[in-house]
Amino acid sequence: MKTELAVVLVSGGMDSCVTAAMAEQTCRLAFLHVNYGQRTEGRELRAFNELADHFHAEKRLVVNIEHLKVIGGSSLTDIGIPVPESAADQSAIPSTYVPFRNAHLLAIAVSWAEVIGAEKIFIGAVEEDSSG
Repeated sequence: MKTELAVVLVSGGMDSCVTAAMAEQTCRLAFLHVNYGQRTEGRELRAFNELADHFHAEKRLVVNIEHLKVIGGSSLTDIGIPVPESAADQSAIPSTYVPFRNAHLLAIAVSWAEVIGAEKIFIGAVEEDSSG
């Protein structure tokens, strides 16, 4: 029987889906989604809820923060910056990099984990998320 509760950061994409599947093997699940002003928020929120249903998450929380969009600097949050079709130049910081986003997401996850008594936090990050 799974006794540990884990907060799983879920955007609704492939990385968070795989991360949720890994967390589900050993933990009870509390799904967290953060709307930081990303242009794909509508699709992400739908996918988040579908994944929460699929994995039978015990808890789910959606948090809205706007400061990353206000700060700008990313094609994910700024409609004035085009989203590239592919990452052609691997040596440069991609335009999809949201400055220090994951630290903000993890801070929210830790805060919620403390409140609900979760002992673990899962995040499906990729190398490009740490650019800069």
